[in-house]
Amino acid sequence: MSNKNKSSWCNSPDHIWRPSRREFLYVGVVGSLGLSLGNLLRLEAAPAAKLAAASKGPAAKSIINIYLPGGMSAQESFDPKVFSPIEYRGPMGTVKTRLPGVHFSETMPQTAAIADKICVVRSMTHGEADHDRGTHNMFTGYRPSPAIHFPSFGSVVSHELGSRNDLPPYVCIPSMPNSFAGTGYLGSAYGPFSLGGDPASKDFKVRDLTLPGGVDAARFEQRKSMRAAVDEHFSALEKSDALDGMDAFYRRAYAMVSSEKARAAFSIGDEPEKLRDEYGRNEAGQRMLLARRLVEAGVRFTSLTYGGWDHHDNIKTAMTGQMPRFDQAFAALIRDLEQRGMLDSTLVMVTTEFGRTPKINGTAGRDHYPKVFSIALAGGGIKRGLVHGSSDATGGEPDRDPLSVADLAATVYNQLGIDSNKVLYAPGPRPIVIVKDGNVVKELLA
Repeated sequence: MSNKNKSSWCNSPDHIWRPSRREFLYVGVVGSLGLSLGNLLRLEAAPAAKLAAASKGPAAKSIINIYLPGGMSAQESFDPKVFSPIEYRGPMGTVKTRLPGVHFSETMPQTAAIADKICVVRSMTHGEADHDRGTHNMFTGYRPSPAIHFPSFGSVVSHELGSRNDLPPYVCIPSMPNSFAGTGYLGSAYGPFSLGGDPASKDFKVRDLTLPGGVDAARFEQRKSMRAAVDEHFSALEKSDALDGMDAFYRRAYAMVSSEKARAAFSIGDEPEKLRDEYGRNEAGQRMLLARRLVEAGVRFTSLTYGGWDHHDNIKTAMTGQMPRFDQAFAALIRDLEQRGMLDSTLVMVTTEFGRTPKINGTAGRDHYPKVFSIALAGGGIKRGLVHGSSDATGGEPDRDPLSVADLAATVYNQLGIDSNKVLYAPGPRPIVIVKDGNVVKELLA
């Protein structure tokens, strides 16, 4: 606003600001200040679900989903085949964990040291050996369908539980990793908030939470006033409940942009240098540290990815190159949550799209294999120090207590207090249960 116009506004007897035509055009710029957030913040109206009766332990308030894309080998991580022939055992050694008789891969000494605080599932299974189909399974709890685009876990949580503390309920670090992490038939309002940058970067900033260049706090307030003037005009014309609701969501979007508490949740630079070092100054460490900050602030579902685990060739070199960073960060995350009194209320998941073949191939790697693989769970009412299920001697089949994707999904939703048998509606309308044929696995619960 020019000084002249500003002066005329200040001198107005009724102190009503009368923006010029050009100033009204600035209203369009509001899109860069959070209209995408406005969609997300419709979630505040979503009702909170009751705690499921099947849960024996404390209900989780939040979830951190750590996804390892490409298909991590169980044999070179959580389920080494110590006594199998070398062509099945593979080229790597093992390390003893805090659990008697339980070994992890040699590249996971720090995770081995906190094995009494986590639950390892060695009998995860599904039938999809294709990357996209396996990823779909692990993000939605459903097998792919040509007729229905299923929502991700995070979007279902957004739909059912809504937001807290001016924060989006579902955040992806550093960005939405694939189309299956989206909203499916639930609609764009329940999609993830993506950072638009990596917290491991020195110049990390979160998209939509930083005012554009040349826009200071005073100018931001001015644009809010312009938006209010436009909304009041059209609301008076339309008398529409939809517009009233839209106004509320824009107010929430503005609240998030202007809220110091909301912006602080993403400010990883506020963490002590020593703690950042403990997590690791790399993608694995800083992403997991930021995930902890977000759930501590009130985000319900934080999903992050790390690395690439499609190791068809030279699996020893590949695992040695990236597993130590995961090992350090994951162990630091569990210890940090424990020390802050957050582990019982935060469910941590380490998942991947499928496993790897039992036998080492001709290029010293392993190929796609969905029949049996490993995941890890911790906190959120999950039993500590548990190895659930097992694979057979060569890692070819589940040997005991196979865990299906649907059962995993039902158990995870249960810990958040979401009834996985609830019916939602795809366009049509077409009734669809949140999880089909899934059962809460009580053996996993504390």
